[in-house]
Amino acid sequence: MTLEEAIERHELRRAGAPPSRAGGVVLLIHGRGATAESMLPLSDVIAMPDLCYLAPQAEGYTWYPQSFMAPTSSNEPYLSRALQRTASIIADVLQAGVEPGHLSVIGFSQGACLASETVLRNPRPYGFVGILSGGAIGPPGTPHDHPGSLAGARVFLGCSERDPHIPLTRVKETAEVFTRMGAQVTERIYPGSFHGINDDEVTQLRAGLAALLSASP
Repeated sequence: MTLEEAIERHELRRAGAPPSRAGGVVLLIHGRGATAESMLPLSDVIAMPDLCYLAPQAEGYTWYPQSFMAPTSSNEPYLSRALQRTASIIADVLQAGVEPGHLSVIGFSQGACLASETVLRNPRPYGFVGILSGGAIGPPGTPHDHPGSLAGARVFLGCSERDPHIPLTRVKETAEVFTRMGAQVTERIYPGSFHGINDDEVTQLRAGLAALLSASP
């Protein structure tokens, strides 16, 4: 399977460099009520045109119906379908010849939660993982004990200290899980109450994505 075939198979929206000459692939996962197209302008803000940016669209504009902190059963079967879909996209991108070190997974809000859970359940040395206002999925007390290692992966978590949707405790718990699995983790908590992507987070994304272009083939 080629990268072009993977894009077509999963009906991914695309921006940035053509797949045939991209120095890396960035999977962008949108939040609740949003669209794949709404994530693609992030490629212009990041301003790294040698990367290929891909974005899947959630059915009904949401990956799962309830809060990411709700009992897991209340989000099924939608959560399992979403996790299977993102894992399948990643698997096909890798099968197309993209090395893990040249692959990034970035999500915002509900998309950040889905990105967290997908990466934790499918560990490998990702070039960069960006978790913007999100965390691992499950009600309080969920152990998040996953087999495998994230050694070699770089992970950034950014969130407001009083995000109306994302408990700060879950962000910190998620950072601890990534660290425990061997990832190199950077965590930034921003003062105030805000649910969005700020300038410092964009700077962190640029720094993380630069590693994709410098990674060994």
